[in-house]
Formats: sequence, structure tokens, C-alpha cells
Amino acid sequence: MVAEAVRHGNLRLAYQPIVQSAAHGRVAFYEGLIRILDETGRVIPARDFIGAVEATELGREIDCAALEMGLRALMRHPTLRLSINMSARSIGYPKWNRILENMLARNNTLAERLILEVTEASAMLVPELLLSLMQNLQRKGVTFAMDEFGSSFTSLRHLRDFYLDIVKIDGQFIRGISKSTDNQVLTRALIAISSQFDMFTVAVSVENEADANWLASANVDCLQGYLFGAPTVSPPWRETKAAKAG
Repeated sequence: MVAEAVRHGNLRLAYQPIVQSAAHGRVAFYEGLIRILDETGRVIPARDFIGAVEATELGREIDCAALEMGLRALMRHPTLRLSINMSARSIGYPKWNRILENMLARNNTLAERLILEVTEASAMLVPELLLSLMQNLQRKGVTFAMDEFGSSFTSLRHLRDFYLDIVKIDGQFIRGISKSTDNQVLTRALIAISSQFDMFTVAVSVENEADANWLASANVDCLQGYLFGAPTVSPPWRETKAAKAG
């Protein structure tokens, strides 16, 4: 199913807002999440297929498609800031690098509005290659984020070298945090680590006001979750454009 979707271009990005915790839900940027369409047109989320293809060349093609769609969205909407997921395995993939280099060269505002997001587990596969990529692209203005931060403490020794811009605190610590003193302690520790290394923090899987309020009081910079909006293939800027056209 995934191979057919890639072959026929039946892939989409679903956009989810990341909001400022201290600014009444003002959107800071969006995350573009890869989706595929099955033969009936049904939208299939990444969690249902990515595990089967992530370590294969098909996974590299999905990364290429996500990157190209994300960069095209940034080109069409000059006020948009967007994070795109990637696997560290794609760093050495020629097509992925070619798409990135060619499209950044076409528009000098793309780099400063692009956030490349890699999971903690993926980052630890090839930390030296990721560090080299980061050093090259951060000079051009690209931002780097680590997703699932805290899910594996093996990455902590690399933080001084990586100079990450953003860390996204793993949802296992965030869900129900207003009622969990254990998760509160762990999350405060992750916030403190992030602050020490001047990294911007995002709490994911925020699903209710109580959790959002606790996180804001703990000085998390941004919040992401269904409380603020589900991922959608019809983001607000497309609806606004359609309304104007109508």
C-alpha cells in the first residue's frame, strides 16, 4: 500500500499547530506530518505504516516527499514557518539532499522558516553525520528540533555537541501531567536541561486545559496537541485562500 502511494504520488502533509504557551494559544509554527492515501482515498497516518518502511529505501522516498511538499508550502505561503520530520538515515540519501539544496537556493527565505525534526532514537543512529548536517544548515538559518526528547537518556551526552534549537518533550511525560507528580518532576528536569543549553521547549500530546496551564506555569515555551488542533490536510491558510476565491 505504501509503495503504491509513493509510486502514484498519493501522499499529503497534515498540518498541526504548535502554539505559544504564554500568548493565549498564538501559533508559533506548524508541523507537517506525512500521510498516505489508500486506494479508496482514505487518509492513513504515519503511525500505521512508518515502522514497516522507516529503515528501507521506501522510507527515504517518504522523507523526500515530505521535504519537497513542506518546502513547496513554505514557498507558497511566505508567512508560514514549518517543521518537517526526517530520519537520520536520509542524511546520506542523494535525492533528499538534492531536493533540500535546490529548493533552498531558489528562495532565500526558506531556510529561516524551515525546521527539520528528527526523533531522539533516529538521531542516535548516526550522531556524527547529524552533527555535520546541522552545522552546515544552521549556518544557512535552518532550525533543528529533536522529537521524543527524554524517551531515551542515551542522547543526553550528545546535547553539548548537537546545539539543538528545539526539543519536543516526549508525550509519555505530558499526558495527564497536571495530576502526576512523577511526570511533573521529570518534565521540570527536562525543562532545566533544555534551558541550560538554550534550547526552546515544546510539550507534545497536550489534550486538556489543566495540563496546558501546568505546562505554561512550568515555563514550557510552546504546546502541541489535540487541545489546540488535530493534524489536518486542509490547514487554515488553504481555507482562507478558498474563501477569498469564492
